[in-house]
Order: sequence, then C-alpha cells, then structure tokens
Amino acid sequence: MFPLRDENPVSITPFVTWAVIALCVLAYFAIPNQFDSTGAFHLEQAAIPCELSTGDALSQQEVSAAQTPSPDDDVCLDNDDAAAFGSKNVWVAAIASIFLHGGILHLGGNMWFLWIFGNNVEDKLGHVGYAAFYLVGGVAATVGHVVAQPDSIIPVVGASGAIAAVMGAYLAWFPDAPIRTLLFLFVLDIRARWYLAGWFVLQFFTAPDSQVAWVAHVAGFVFGLVVGAIVRIVTRPESDPVDVTQAAWDLTGGAGRGPYRHPSDFFGRD
Repeated sequence: MFPLRDENPVSITPFVTWAVIALCVLAYFAIPNQFDSTGAFHLEQAAIPCELSTGDALSQQEVSAAQTPSPDDDVCLDNDDAAAFGSKNVWVAAIASIFLHGGILHLGGNMWFLWIFGNNVEDKLGHVGYAAFYLVGGVAATVGHVVAQPDSIIPVVGASGAIAAVMGAYLAWFPDAPIRTLLFLFVLDIRARWYLAGWFVLQFFTAPDSQVAWVAHVAGFVFGLVVGAIVRIVTRPESDPVDVTQAAWDLTGGAGRGPYRHPSDFFGRD
C-alpha cells in the first residue's frame, strides 16, 4: 500500500519540508564512515534508549556489548564508568537521530512519505510552527520508544517517528483528501482517513525481529493526531480544505503537479 501522491493543493511553498529532506539526504551521503562494520558512528552520534533512560552515555562495556551480533538489553548499566564517547551529549543525539538513516531504502521511503504529507501540514501550521511541530514530534516518538525499551543499547535512527507525527496531524486536518495509492498492481484513490488508519494498524503487526522501532511510529502518530485534534477544535474550521463532493481534476494529466480544480471552475456551473 504505497502512496503515489495526494490530491490536496497548498497555498505556500513548503520550504521547511524541502529543507528537512535536503538535510536528511545530505547527512546520509556527506558524512563518511556511517556504515562501517562496527556501527561506531551511530553508537557515538545517535539516540540510544539506555542512554536516555539513565542520562549517561554508554560505557565501553556497553558499547562492546552493542557491537555483538545479538546485543543483550540486560547489559544496560546505570553506573559511573567512563563514557566510551566522552564528548557525546545524549540529549542532542536524540535530535540528531531524526536526520540520520540506516540505509538508502530507509532514507528513500521516509523522504517520500514526508514529501507527500509534509507540505499540507506545513501549509496549516506555517513554516515556524511546522518546524517546531516536526522536531517535537520526532522527540515524542523517541520517548515512546524509550518507554517501551528503556534498556535497549541499539541506536535509534530515522525520521519516521517525526513523519508519523506529520501523518497523524494530516489525518486530523485532511481526512477526506484523496491519496493516490499503489496497491499490488492497482492504482486506487483512497481517502486519507482510511489510508492512514490502515498504516497505523499495520504498525502493530511489525515482525519482532525486523529491528523496526514501530512503537516510535505509533507514539509519533498519536502525538500528531492529538495536536491536530486540539488545533482543529481551537480553530474550528468551517469545512475541510478538500471538497470531495466534486471530483478532483488534475490539470497536468496525472503528473501530480499544479492545481487540482474542477472543470466547472473554468466552464461555469448551471
């Protein structure tokens, strides 16, 4: 169930969404030695639940345990041993992790979802509000993962938690926006409420050995949905931005660019 695009125009240029995508791509391709066999880069720079739950960077004993093929979560220690990476700030690492990724497919998938859903949320919140929401959503997702696995010594990287927050807000504000979706060999238009609800439910069926931090996805999504619901109640919009009583018409012939307007806007109504 892969989203191709949404039929939900915006009134602003999504500079923050573009900037986040650019930063993530730059971090992936411009930082050397991210993916060496030891995993030292992510251990030094990324968020780790054990560090966030204890407030201390991993000791050398814990780092050595994390570098084994099957790390044991019980090795997380709350002691005064010297940190293996003395300059690491575990709280800054929680922010840095939002811009790091574990592989090209991980990066590409996250950026594609952000490209589709981020611009409308940015349009709703404005550039500054959206930037703050994105970062706080990413932190909320990380907190959810830490609560679920406080002793884990596995680094957590990826923008998916923050993007899940964006998707939760999108559901609150644009539930009827059509999402052009590739489902097996078929291309269908699915309303956002059904697409995003389906995505959320599927998180609970993530394979235990997949190394996917699905709890972070759930926490980020719930955070975004709650924030979106609060904003919706406070602002009390008269109607959804997307009017689904009229068929959307793509002026670009399906390329997914430009405005989506009904033919009657050009030819008049009876």
